[in-house]
Amino acid sequence: MNVRFSSPRASSSSVDGRPDGVEASRALKTLAVLRIVTGGIFLWAFLDKTFGLGYATSSENAWLRGGSPARGYLASVSAGPLESTFHSWAGEMIIDWLYMGGMAGIGLSLVLGIGLRVTALAGPLMMLMLWLGEFPIARHASDGSPTMSPNPLIDAHVVYAGVMIVAALYSAGRVWGLGAWWERTPLVASYPWLR
Repeated sequence: MNVRFSSPRASSSSVDGRPDGVEASRALKTLAVLRIVTGGIFLWAFLDKTFGLGYATSSENAWLRGGSPARGYLASVSAGPLESTFHSWAGEMIIDWLYMGGMAGIGLSLVLGIGLRVTALAGPLMMLMLWLGEFPIARHASDGSPTMSPNPLIDAHVVYAGVMIVAALYSAGRVWGLGAWWERTPLVASYPWLR
């Protein structure tokens, strides 16, 4: 006879070690919160730069008033192999549109829970470009001053990219999002990669 004793801790998972339904539900809800909060970061950046809400962007520098949303970031790049390229892109209209489109697209996708596969590809590419702009590997800027980089590899851009990938892998848009509805639309039925 095989008798199993379970502790209160063990009761939250099945006999084979996989999480039970309650544990899995909590994990998906936690991932949904992470997805929404991360999306909120990108939507806020988009709104602040568009309307000049007075946080990172003053009202006179708002995109709607002719300001360049990416100029400040690109012009301040001071290290890395793409420093001169980023400086040359500062103030270019196409770069501003790509930057703002990326911010809005990532933000809406994560908050609404739709198009997470596309975001899991395009988002990390955008994060890679932003990571290259900060280039945390560099100990010194091009003028010789210390960069004060807290970590040579991992920064917020890497974390955001990770959230985007995990949200897509686990279809996190189905919990507290429109992911289930989105997957049933004729567009996504025809092109499943848009999930």
